[in-house]
Amino acid sequence: MAEVLLFHHAQGLTPGVHAFAESLRGAGHAVHVPDLYEGRVFENLEEGAAHAQGIGFGTLVERGRAAAAELPAELVYAGFSLGVLPAQYLAQTRTGAKGALLFHSCVPTSEFGGDWPRQVPVQIHGMEADEYFVDEGDLDAARALVESAPDAAELFLYPGKQHLFADNSLPSYDEHAATLLTRRVLALLDGIE
Repeated sequence: MAEVLLFHHAQGLTPGVHAFAESLRGAGHAVHVPDLYEGRVFENLEEGAAHAQGIGFGTLVERGRAAAAELPAELVYAGFSLGVLPAQYLAQTRTGAKGALLFHSCVPTSEFGGDWPRQVPVQIHGMEADEYFVDEGDLDAARALVESAPDAAELFLYPGKQHLFADNSLPSYDEHAATLLTRRVLALLDGIE
């Protein structure tokens, strides 16, 4: 059984984020889902992104760090889009990380102080024509991470252009891609001791 700390995306802690956490719990894993927005949920990505910018990305990462501080060090850090910021930060910097799951986003490892820790397996999932993932540099960061840590990192690209395709409460949901993503995530989690 793995223990996962899962961070929500820019629209907040939606029913789809909870549903994803439940799918991991149903497979026997412990999942913690902190609310970085203190109860706020947004109808669309633009409103949520504006809220995140108003709070400040540094504040969101700090809220993620505070959530992790209350848990054991041996965690898998996961994040949807905006939630990748605290997830990737913690996976790269907190001793004891067991893995990372980066959905719809990836940040250059240099943002968090250097190279990817080679003992920490990471999966990055995104759609090949998602304008946020492709045009904003996330795909380039993901490819660079895989190149720098080929034994630890995997990049999975899915056909389509949806951004938050794994959140079943949003119009962007893609059942086929989300099912495949979940299967791949569970394979990683099942291999973690």
